[in-house]
Order: sequence, then structure tokens, then C-alpha cells
Amino acid sequence: MSKAQKDNGNDLQTKDPELTEAEINAVADLRERKRSRVRAPDITLDFDEDTRRLTVGHTGKDPTAACALAMHELGTVDYRFFEGVMDQVATLGQQDSSVSEAASNFVMSVVAGVGPRDEIEAMLAIQIGAIHQATMMMARRLNHVKTLTQQDSAERALNKLARTFTNQVETLKRYRSKADQTVRVERVEVKEGGQAIVGNVHNGGQSDDKK
Repeated sequence: MSKAQKDNGNDLQTKDPELTEAEINAVADLRERKRSRVRAPDITLDFDEDTRRLTVGHTGKDPTAACALAMHELGTVDYRFFEGVMDQVATLGQQDSSVSEAASNFVMSVVAGVGPRDEIEAMLAIQIGAIHQATMMMARRLNHVKTLTQQDSAERALNKLARTFTNQVETLKRYRSKADQTVRVERVEVKEGGQAIVGNVHNGGQSDDKK
């Protein structure tokens, strides 16, 4: 089955008689969500050994459409920002002459999940994805230590990364909450003469704000 078919949810067609009704509904819900979402095409990486140059591209769609979808996913209309962060995300999948498109595409999947509304949120989402990858790498290293020194080193690094991840998520929440702040009016009454009283109004028409 092609990747396009998977993105459209066609990979979730099932006739397994052992599935319960709840499981069938869950599969159908996931299939519908996959079909209705707007998703940027995957990143492709090409490393030239001679020039030591890493070229970033996208799979499938027309390059102009692919860039537009990726910019939409990043929550930006600034092409300078787009080029910069795509280069940064691409290098996450590069180690010497080898490249891992999966690493870069994982970070972009985190960005898509966060759904950034501006460049700050996009950068935080990218950092969250990158730190998560580093955290899991350090967790894997901790599981394979052979000496107490290696264990102490891996534990310290893992703890720092885990705290950084939590701090980044909290920073994103705080940033978004400031953007979503609204002024809430409990009650508005207009008295004779057209004077409005704003606030929690008690007997006698006196507002909390006037006490």
C-alpha cells in the first residue's frame, strides 16, 4: 500500500470479525480524522559526499504546494523563517554522512500535533520534539550502561532532558494562555439615563467595582 493511501486512512480498512463494536468505531474515527486533516508531505534528505551538502526536499506533491503546506503546518507566512527552521530540523536527521529522514519527520509530526499559530509556538514545538528524541536516546543509553560512572552520567543527562521537556511544554502553555486571555464581564445592567453598571450587581444596584 502506498504512503498516500495510508495518509488518507485507507490502511485502516478492516473486516476483522473479532473486533468489538467499540474497536470498530475507534478505527472508523481514526480513519475519518486522517482523511480530514491537512498534512505537509514528508521531508526528504539527500547528502552529497563530495560537496558535504545536505539538500532538503519534500515527497510527492509539487514543490510549491509542499512548501506551502509545510509553512501552514509551522504556522508561518515568512519564507525566511521557514527556510531556517527546515534546515535546523533536517540536521537533526544527519550524523556525519548518514541521514535519517525518520528523525526529522518525527519532529515535524510533533509540530503538526502542537498546531503552532505563530513562529514562537513553532520553535517551541520543534524544540519539544528534538528534546524528546534526545531524552529517549539517553534513556536507551541508561538501559545499557556497564559501569557506575556511565550510569551516573546517563542519569544526570536524562534528568536534565526530562526537566527541559517539561519546562518547554509549560512555556508553550503559558505563551498560549496569554494569547487567549479575554476580558470577562460578569453582568451588565443599564439603569435609567443610559448608565451601565459593570460587575457583580447586588441589592440596591451597587456594583462590586464601586464598593
